[in-house]
Amino acid sequence: METEANNHSPFEALPEECMANIISFTTPRDACELSFVSKVFCSASKSDIVWERFLPSDPHSIISQCPSSSSLLASSSKKDLYFTLCDNPINIHGGKKSFQLDKRSGKKCYMLASRDLSICYSDSPLYWNWTTLPESRFEEVAKLVGICCLEIHGRISSRLLSLKTHYSAYLVFKIIGGFCVGHHPAEVSVGIVGVYSSTRNVYLDPTMTDEQRRHLGLPCPEVRNDGWLEIKMGDFFNLGVEDYQVNMSVVDKEAGIWKTGLVLQGIEVRPRKDN
Repeated sequence: METEANNHSPFEALPEECMANIISFTTPRDACELSFVSKVFCSASKSDIVWERFLPSDPHSIISQCPSSSSLLASSSKKDLYFTLCDNPINIHGGKKSFQLDKRSGKKCYMLASRDLSICYSDSPLYWNWTTLPESRFEEVAKLVGICCLEIHGRISSRLLSLKTHYSAYLVFKIIGGFCVGHHPAEVSVGIVGVYSSTRNVYLDPTMTDEQRRHLGLPCPEVRNDGWLEIKMGDFFNLGVEDYQVNMSVVDKEAGIWKTGLVLQGIEVRPRKDN
């Protein structure tokens, strides 16, 4: 009669540390799925050896930039730390950026706060107000009072991002009190200085009907899990060979169109879905 031992994979006969080292060359998703294979796999897949490889090379230097998150370094396991950084963005760089990990891949994600962006006329209360919203991850957000020329620029260094990774950039915002833009497009662009640039047209108005969207045929904002709106600005690839600046912009200069009601949280840079 066949014994239970004969049903086990030869892989399970390896020392747990060896199994954990092999699992660490997979992905976070693979490691979670392997934990359901057997008790042996479950134990190995939870090892710090596995999850330390999925974390950034020096998480301490990132977490230390957020004093209120210093307790994260005392997490009971590397796996706990990993999922905490996936589910709870931490504010760094003096609260001008937020950092988290992409749960599926472990790649780095950043959001540039509105205070970290260059916003045309943002220093004039005639055009923009700086205010607080409890649902924002940042202390301040920029609220558009009214303007004809909407122009927003952001920049991030490639050295902050994960190497050899396709990224997408998104404008993250809300509409409060209506947004008078008409049904004309805004121009969004993403580029690497001196290397690459892509530009496309999108609609920032989230109030259009499905019929209007089909007729106009350009991307429109989508609702995020956190309740904010986002519109994709473009993609880029971080090869990581050298340090360079990634530029991102939103421009709407439609003459005579008074724009108001936009509340800007920031620009998020995260791994493209097909990574």
